[in-house]
Amino acid sequence: MLLYFNACHYARSERILKRAVLFFLIYFSLVSPNLAAKPQNYLEQIAIFWQTLYPNGGTDLYCAKRFAKYDRGYNIEHVMPMAWVKKELKCGTRKQCRERSVRFNQIEMDMHNLYPSDKGANHERLAYAFAEIPGENWWRDDCDLEIDKHKRLVEPREAVRGDIARAALYMEERWEIPIYQRQRSLLLKWHREDPPDAHERWRNGQIEAYQGNRNPWIDGERP
Repeated sequence: MLLYFNACHYARSERILKRAVLFFLIYFSLVSPNLAAKPQNYLEQIAIFWQTLYPNGGTDLYCAKRFAKYDRGYNIEHVMPMAWVKKELKCGTRKQCRERSVRFNQIEMDMHNLYPSDKGANHERLAYAFAEIPGENWWRDDCDLEIDKHKRLVEPREAVRGDIARAALYMEERWEIPIYQRQRSLLLKWHREDPPDAHERWRNGQIEAYQGNRNPWIDGERP
């Protein structure tokens, strides 16, 4: 009789355990799908960037051109170039940094530093520092991006200078990637001259909802 009771008790406990596991798996897959598929690097996050911030297209950073969903003429610009990050972390080539450095991957996929860009403009910008270049020598007739290849400098259009400044200053603060003093002074000037607009504030909220943190430079928590 005791043996029969123990067997029944064990079977009942096993059924309860199985039901608990099944409930957890259903909850995990349906209620919290993001926990099961959190990107671990920039390449895995590309689709999420577009879906979260530009699901129906938008306006690119450098040329102010409207782009549609799935437009192959546009890609993602890192406002603080990954070349600056590689140099600071001393982790090798970009491919080597992705393979060797968890920190590099975290920095590369930070969405506060990512903006949509005309592919050609992104390519021409390279890892040049930002500057105010004399004259109005546009990179392309329909794109107000000025480039001095001799001095390795680039000047973006006025309407996004504050956006660019706040992204770069955030990256310096968040990831401790130093920006040299002359560049930092210029970015602070742009930050003050071109305050955040409604879209930049909306973007900050979207990134917080996905990534879990805000850019304090957009929230007015920095001078």
